[in-house]
Amino acid sequence: MMVAFALDALLLFHGAFVLFVVGGGLLAMRFRKLLGWHLAAAAWGAVVEINGWICPLTFLENWLRVATGVAGYQGGFLAHYLFAMIYPDGLTRRMQIGLGIGVVLVNAFVYGYLWPRLVRARRLKE
Repeated sequence: MMVAFALDALLLFHGAFVLFVVGGGLLAMRFRKLLGWHLAAAAWGAVVEINGWICPLTFLENWLRVATGVAGYQGGFLAHYLFAMIYPDGLTRRMQIGLGIGVVLVNAFVYGYLWPRLVRARRLKE
C-alpha cells in the first residue's frame, strides 16, 4: 500500500518537475526565489534530453512499479507517458535532442525577452 502511494506520489512529482523545467521561468518571474531552482532544473532537463540520458526518477519509478507488481518500462518518463500521445511512432534520438533544445529555447525566450520587461515594469511601479 505504501509502495503504491510512493509510486503515485513519484509520478505526480516527476510530471510536475517536467512542467517546471519547461514553464518554470514564468513562475520565476512572479516568485523570484524560484529563479535559481528553475535555472538548475531547466539545465538538468536540457542536459538529460540532449545527451539521451534517463532521469534517475525513472529508475526509481520502475523499481517502485516492480515492487508493486506492475511492470516497469523501457526508456524515460517522457517517452513512456507523453510521446505515445504526441509522437505515435515513438521517441527517436533526433526528437530527444529537439526536446532538449526546445527547453533551452523556451527558457531563453522567457529570461531573455520577457524577464527584462517585467523588471522594467516593476521598477516603473515603484
